[in-house]
Parts: sequence; structure tokens; C-alpha cells
Amino acid sequence: MNWKWDMFFEAFPIILEGIGVTIGLTFACYLFALLFGFVWTLLRRIKFKPVNWLVTWIMEFIRSTPPLVQLFFIFYAWPMVPGIGVTLSPFTSAILGLGIHFSTYIGEVYRSGIEGVEKGQWEASTALNFSTTQKWTKIILPQAIPPTIPMLGNYLIIMFKEVPLASTIGVVGILSLAETYGANNFRYLEAYTIVAIIFLVLSYPSAILINKLEKKMNRRFHKKAALQESKGAVI
Repeated sequence: MNWKWDMFFEAFPIILEGIGVTIGLTFACYLFALLFGFVWTLLRRIKFKPVNWLVTWIMEFIRSTPPLVQLFFIFYAWPMVPGIGVTLSPFTSAILGLGIHFSTYIGEVYRSGIEGVEKGQWEASTALNFSTTQKWTKIILPQAIPPTIPMLGNYLIIMFKEVPLASTIGVVGILSLAETYGANNFRYLEAYTIVAIIFLVLSYPSAILINKLEKKMNRRFHKKAALQESKGAVI
């Protein structure tokens, strides 16, 4: 199959119409994952062993199952569950499927950030008689979240690349439009190349930005650690 520039320029504006859906779905799934990731983190902190074990097993099960299978289950199988089955739109199914899947990873990111907070900070919040809400909002989270920002940014890029899976359940994004164009014109080469270019143009600069942010955060962390060490030496 020879490359045809006329087909490329004809398909480009058609496929580009789906960019809003693709980007919108990416941020919707990511926001859901950010919020639900806190749920996993809080559940993992429950000290009751059976609950902790059950939550850990569920998270491992979700991570070990392909997101495509989870999308198919939510969209096709869930409505058939007797008594509790609900029919969801393709967009909503994609948010739940991809959002829940990535929330298990983001939950672990949150957990690593929280566990990175020094023990003395927890003790200080208790000594100051802070309530649970005050302890988390004023002491723990402001110190736990910033170091995790680069990793959270990486997951945003990964999610952007996984969103095309939603085309399999009827979400009309750039991949779905490319498939439709290719089927109607019997030309897939140009259409799929356009999809690859769009993802490259959007994801590569984002990856560079995340890398710069990560380096900046690391420099800030090392500077802070050196300052604390110098204070300890003076004392």
C-alpha cells in the first residue's frame, strides 16, 4: 500500500474532531483516579487485618487484570448482573473502568508519599492536639503530596495513551474516527499515522515537562534535606 498525501490531508481534520473527546475523557478518568486513589489509601491504612488483606487483594486483582477486560465487563457484562446490573453509557463506562484501574496505582503513590512523612511530624500533630482532619490537611498531605507530583504526572501521560481502549466500547475519539475513516475508504495507513502523530505531539512535550518538574522537585528535596542536616549539626 503506497502512501497518499491527499488521503492524509483529507483524513486529518476528520480525525482531529475527536481530540476533544479523547482529551476530555483522559482528564475525567484521571480526576476520578486521583479521588478514588485516596479511598484505596485510606482503606489500606485500616489496621484490622481481614479488611486490610481484602483491600490489598482487590487492588492486586484490578492491577493484574487488563483494563480492556475491565471495560468490557463494565459495559457489556455489568448490565446483565441480576438485581444490581446497570446500563451505562460508553463514556461513563470508560471513566469507571480506566479510573478504577489507575486509581490502584495512584493509591500506591499516595501511600509512598504518606509513609515518607517523618514520624516526628505525626507526633507533632498529636502533641498540638490537632483533630484528624487538621492533622491530614495541615501537616501530612502538604508534605506527602508534593514529592509524588512527578509520578502522578507520569500516570497522566500513561492514561492518555490508554484512553483509545475506550473506542472498543463505542467512545468516539480520534482512534474510533480513524478506524471509521479507514473502513470507509479502505485506507488505514494514513489514518493510523495521524493518530500516532497526535499522540506524539501531545504526549512528548508533556513527558519533557514532567521530567523537568521531577528534577526540580529532587533539587528542592535535596536542598531541604541538606538544610535540615546542617541545622541538626549546629544543634
